[in-house]
Amino acid sequence: MSASADPPLVYLILGAAGSGRREVLADLIDGGLPDGESAAVLLSAAELPDEFDARLPGLTRWTWHDTHLAASLPAGAARVFFVTDGRASPVDQIEAFKPWLAAQGGVLARVLCVVHCRLAEAHPPLLAWFETCVHFADIVLLNRREGVANKWLSEFRAHFAKQFYPCLFEPVKAGRVANPALVLEPQARRLSHLFDEGEEWVFTDGDGGEIDEQEEAEDEDEVTAAPAEDPYLVRDAAGRRVKRVPDMAKYLAAATPPVEG
Repeated sequence: MSASADPPLVYLILGAAGSGRREVLADLIDGGLPDGESAAVLLSAAELPDEFDARLPGLTRWTWHDTHLAASLPAGAARVFFVTDGRASPVDQIEAFKPWLAAQGGVLARVLCVVHCRLAEAHPPLLAWFETCVHFADIVLLNRREGVANKWLSEFRAHFAKQFYPCLFEPVKAGRVANPALVLEPQARRLSHLFDEGEEWVFTDGDGGEIDEQEEAEDEDEVTAAPAEDPYLVRDAAGRRVKRVPDMAKYLAAATPPVEG
């Protein structure tokens, strides 16, 4: 905890294994934090060791316990960086992360997504996986761009620009971003409202049609209100997620050369 006893700012780091998240994170911590501000990193126990682990302050591992996260916010850290399992479903992890963060008393600063551009270019079906991460992200960091066609990079960014995603896209070069402080600025720019303060409500009429909060239904007694659910968290009657996300582990296992940490 910081000297002012403010709750720690927590950054959620999304991305595929092998996308260079820890290299980028080491640069962000070195160059983006105020002098003297303490930081710590919580890394998924499923992630393989990486040469940049030694540069990450207060590095500890988090694990799963059933569907819950088993971890505690590191004592004394003003900023905490929570690195997800880059082979598992980002949706499952985000769903578990939200109540864990509330129980820990942390405040979400930003959600960062590191894109493995070579992997995404080589496997077009993975666009849906990266779309999922970008949906929740405030900042999208384009990494592993060596050898990637400029046309693909332009089309990847245009895909989200055409849909008016509010998040920022920043290039990464040699593991570094141009302005680490800008990336870490705790300002929400994400499309998802999952982490917003207060709940967004959906109002429906007797026929199940969605109506505006101020709109009057023909029979006011049949108007119902329920908290809005993020589209990626919605499940069908069988308990399966309505929006399916590709299995990243399958693509990483087939990658050449094999993906490490």
